[in-house]
Amino acid sequence: MIQTIDLRDVQPTRIELASLIPRAMTDVSVATEAAAALIADVRSRGEAALIDQAERFDGVRPDRIRIHADQISAAVRALDPAVRAALEELIERLTKGSQAQLPQPTVTSLGPGAQIIQRWQPVDRAGLYVPGGKAVYPSSVLMNVVPAHVAGVRSIALVSPPQKQFGGSVHPTILGAAGLLGIEEVYAMGGAGAIGALAYGVAGIDLDPVQVITGPGNVFVTAGKRLVQGQVGIDSEAGPTEILIIADEAADAHLVAADLVSQAEHDELASSILITDSVDLAERVRVELETVAAATPHSARALEALNGQQSAIILVSSLEAAAAFSNAYGPEHLEIQTAEPGLVLDAITNAGAIFLGPNSPVSLGDYLAGSNHVLPTGGQSRFSSGLGSYTFVRPQQIISYDRDALKQVEQAVLALSEAEDLPAHGAAVSARFREQ
Repeated sequence: MIQTIDLRDVQPTRIELASLIPRAMTDVSVATEAAAALIADVRSRGEAALIDQAERFDGVRPDRIRIHADQISAAVRALDPAVRAALEELIERLTKGSQAQLPQPTVTSLGPGAQIIQRWQPVDRAGLYVPGGKAVYPSSVLMNVVPAHVAGVRSIALVSPPQKQFGGSVHPTILGAAGLLGIEEVYAMGGAGAIGALAYGVAGIDLDPVQVITGPGNVFVTAGKRLVQGQVGIDSEAGPTEILIIADEAADAHLVAADLVSQAEHDELASSILITDSVDLAERVRVELETVAAATPHSARALEALNGQQSAIILVSSLEAAAAFSNAYGPEHLEIQTAEPGLVLDAITNAGAIFLGPNSPVSLGDYLAGSNHVLPTGGQSRFSSGLGSYTFVRPQQIISYDRDALKQVEQAVLALSEAEDLPAHGAAVSARFREQ
């Protein structure tokens, strides 16, 4: 079963700690050449390239790449009532969570007649990627669309891989979720080719280029996002999912095991990590993992993930050491299941999303917490954040000085422009005060 890494008698440096972190063997660069070729093909041949790529990678040739509006409307009507109710509840909760993320404009006064206005301007158009693969992700539709709507994005294109069992169309549950949010522009395309299509546009299917691309995908999607960054903005380079749990002897071993397995069922490369200062808890969790993983319908997938080099039970000497390891790891999802979770939280600096206490499992965040489940993986939470309404806005500074305020800083501008040997800079200010 899952490996054990014992760090109780070790005080590693930051460099040594980084080398001890268990990670999946995923290297985006190995897919870069192939992704670049797929993007170039789409830029050259447009819809024909996308259809050929669908046949090659998804096993089906779609009749058309763009989904007709009638098909989206039919998918909404066909949604299972329980699923529709859950999606509508998620829309309401996620809207509230996203509204709280939206930065507010501010005005800074630097003196009479001198002010800087900081405003947050939404992008005009966004491209949202919803993965296919081993599962169906209507929740990911909402996680992408709702914050874009809250941010004020006026034009949205949504893409998802064509499904062989549905004749090359997007999965109907994905279409239904999109329709609930009023999305009318949906394309049956996936992989790096879809990323290239969003970034550069495809005239033959009336797909205009976007400014920002968000949403998770496989290694080719990630490589594609890396390649088009600069042409467009991206949220992050998403990889296999991760859960890291910090727990002490007060934790319920069955709940810890259930949460580790909940993420392991996503993918064979998923990372499930427990960090604890309790040898007894570690052993109890190990026993529970055997039972819980064997009982899940996707047990083969979950067991492969748990047995992989990216998953581990890590023994440490203290919860302080657990927090230090977690910060070095930078998990996508961090659960804190300790007697006093707030104390551990105070020591945490790096995590995509943090779940406190035994009744806040990661799966709650995947669906109905009101937080966003599109989060940085692979240690990227050390320097980036999850998807939110802020992803779709840009700060802009608006400078407004009257004549008297400008006169007050004229000499300082002249001094700096002369020091930098850019005299025309100073002259542009002085020109405002020349004698008529």
